[in-house]
Amino acid sequence: MAPAGLFDTHAHYDDAAFNADRDALLTRLPAAGVCGVINCGCDRASSEAALALAHRYDYIWAAVGLHPEQTAEGYDEGWLRRLAADERCVAIGEIGLDWHWATPNDADRAIFAAQLALAAELDKPVIVHDREAHGDVFDLVRGWQGRGVMHCYSGSWEEARQLLDRGWYLGFGGVLTFKNARKAVEIVANMPLDRLLLETDAPYMAPVPHRGTRCDSSMAFLTAARVAEIKGLTMENILTATTNNAETLFGLSIF
Repeated sequence: MAPAGLFDTHAHYDDAAFNADRDALLTRLPAAGVCGVINCGCDRASSEAALALAHRYDYIWAAVGLHPEQTAEGYDEGWLRRLAADERCVAIGEIGLDWHWATPNDADRAIFAAQLALAAELDKPVIVHDREAHGDVFDLVRGWQGRGVMHCYSGSWEEARQLLDRGWYLGFGGVLTFKNARKAVEIVANMPLDRLLLETDAPYMAPVPHRGTRCDSSMAFLTAARVAEIKGLTMENILTATTNNAETLFGLSIF
């Protein structure tokens, strides 16, 4: 059996990729050593589905939000505020900016800013998606009074240091195991362990040697092993620290 105590801080088990065996998979993950999962919403429907899963499985919690790839549906704070009030919702996310798929625009910036403001008002952490938008994301979080994690962190070490100085956590998943992950390896090597979170982005971003297949939370042990190798620590060190970090950020007490 896998070592106990892995907390996957970013997954999407409401995704259609899990339709054939979702319940069977989620039933067996705790026996594989997964002690916690944050299932992240991307729009109203997926946020509602994330909450439904969180109510069904006691080791899953939900994040609710409007993903930058879904902003065409428009921002409606009403449903987001209602879902965020659920006892199983522990964060606002997945929110942020994505200039890979969209031309930089003020509408998406405004939606991100509005969700940051709501999270601060509700005293909930945020889970931030930042793809090719580091400058704009940093500008919006620079003066924000809240806490959160940069999901699948892909910025520079200099940017990482500034975020860490402001109390942010950085999330790393399967990309860390890829051969071309030089920047991520540098950041993991230099950053304090008490700000690092493990994640998968399941069903996406499976680590080596499963790259290109459907990812699930049990595969995050491979990412944890890579973190341990980079930092010269044991797997137990990494699992204990990253689970403690997840508990601290999301206000949970698992054990």
